[in-house]
Amino acid sequence: MLPSSFPENDDGKAHHHHNSPPPKPTQRKPGGWKSMPYVLGNESFERLASVGLVANFTVFLMTVFHMNQVSSSNLINIWSGVTNFAPLIGAFISDAYVGKFWVIAFSSFATLMGMVTMTLIVALPKLHPPSCSPQQALLNQCSGPTNKQFGFLVLALGFLTVGSGGIRPCSLPFGVDQFDPTTDEGRKGINSFFNWYYTTFTVIILIALTLVVYIQDSVSWVWGFGIPTALMVFSIVLFFVGTKVYIYVKPEGSIFSGIVQVLIAAYKKRNLKLPKGEKRLVRGNFYDPPMNGTYKFPKLPLTDKFRCLNKAAIVLDGELNPDGSRVSSWNLSTIQQVEEVKCLIKVIPILVSGILCFTAIVQQGTFTVSQALKMDRHLGPNFQIPAGSIGIISMITIGIWLPIYDRILVPRLRKVTKIESGITLLQRIGIGIVFSILSMIAAALVERMRRNSATHHNRSDGVAPLSVMWLAPQLILMGFAEAFNILGQLEFYYKEFPDHMKSVATAMFSVTAGVANYVSSSLVTTVHNVTGKNGHPDWLTADINAARVDYFYYVIAGLGVLNFVYYLIVASRYQYKTKIEDIDEESQFDVELNSIKI
Repeated sequence: MLPSSFPENDDGKAHHHHNSPPPKPTQRKPGGWKSMPYVLGNESFERLASVGLVANFTVFLMTVFHMNQVSSSNLINIWSGVTNFAPLIGAFISDAYVGKFWVIAFSSFATLMGMVTMTLIVALPKLHPPSCSPQQALLNQCSGPTNKQFGFLVLALGFLTVGSGGIRPCSLPFGVDQFDPTTDEGRKGINSFFNWYYTTFTVIILIALTLVVYIQDSVSWVWGFGIPTALMVFSIVLFFVGTKVYIYVKPEGSIFSGIVQVLIAAYKKRNLKLPKGEKRLVRGNFYDPPMNGTYKFPKLPLTDKFRCLNKAAIVLDGELNPDGSRVSSWNLSTIQQVEEVKCLIKVIPILVSGILCFTAIVQQGTFTVSQALKMDRHLGPNFQIPAGSIGIISMITIGIWLPIYDRILVPRLRKVTKIESGITLLQRIGIGIVFSILSMIAAALVERMRRNSATHHNRSDGVAPLSVMWLAPQLILMGFAEAFNILGQLEFYYKEFPDHMKSVATAMFSVTAGVANYVSSSLVTTVHNVTGKNGHPDWLTADINAARVDYFYYVIAGLGVLNFVYYLIVASRYQYKTKIEDIDEESQFDVELNSIKI
């Protein structure tokens, strides 16, 4: 799955400049497990700080900043969108200029600044609106944030975005850099590191969704933000203590530069005619140097798809040096580079289908929390579930389902379908889209029941005497959507992208999530503005009991159905990638992939 993408990216180095010499053995004295406490510690505490904030952020905006659910939902979506695009910039700066260590170091301080600012916002009365009674909140009489207070909030979120933009794309590859992939011990270390990385990541999310959210909800926001801030200080100290142990891999350029170079070279040569019989005359007409680097990756064959891009690899007079190397990579691209860009373009229609599935998942952190706030959250007489923790049901679902799927279902499906993974990756993604639609329908039905209960009982606090566990069906279905669609997407991008572009695969996934946040924000704003005519409140009005959030869920479900139809069309036309016929090292997995038809 996703993890094994990184060794090729950050240790092979062949994806940056095909003609660059391989790293010298002396550069690869691995820090190994000695450096892991520092790498994993830094990542874990940063995640604890950021996830702990996001998990309960809707509650914070609605209760501390007295923002209505439309405004708070839009702010979260816009911020999450920016944060999901930020790793692209962080990865580029790291690969092309300063290296992973300095990007992580700078970003860790940015995250700390963000957490300190958030803690100051809740600690100093001047930096947040005055508190108000539940009765005032019900009547919408609470004072909202001033421009100054809102400005400080945006400043804090900006710092956190910079932090995430640097730590997320660099932390895992930096950990991989500590091992030597050319030895058995190093390869085993890398595999173990991935297991540790994702185990600690899961544990951190569970702690953030339970303990941190509980402290924020039941003790105080100052402690709820202050504790992660203190842990962030500890993580920075830990990270710098390990400086003498780390292995530092020098930046050798970014894969994104190569993509732009192909597009520019193809544009410059747009008036050229492609040579006839181009497949037979590849070596005579096109630039096709041998691939250098620590790893010998299988080459991609020249294809007829998007033929206009092939012009970027046509060799013209004066474009090659006497030794056969190209004069300028902005005028001449290799066949491999051209085919890599084609792989990227080919995957985009599938990637687009993931946006609406993500849009449905995004609602877990916004309107699902709004629903939970107006339901009975008691477990026993004394304990009340924090509204921001309700999303843990989806995580538990994923945690229980994946082993069952992997160990029980896949072996049985394999006997029927004769496919190694049980079902194709495109089928897995499609099943996830169906689950996301079902989740939104379930959410709408439960919301209608909750709203009717609240209206019928008409309590002063507006809370429906309905257990919050009624939200479990939609969250369980959303857990299945994530297990099939999200993890399916990650695996699909990883296996369908060329070996040199694995970093782009994870970046594209992040971009999909970012676009989904903006789609969700636009949808919320549109529904808020268009509905509620003729004296009726709009569907997403501040009082959720007067609103019709169930209708909003139905809209997302309807869009999901249209998205599913679109997905069936693009998936049925998709052709899995192939590799050049004369490469002997083609893996058994790729042979299987090439034979699969959906």
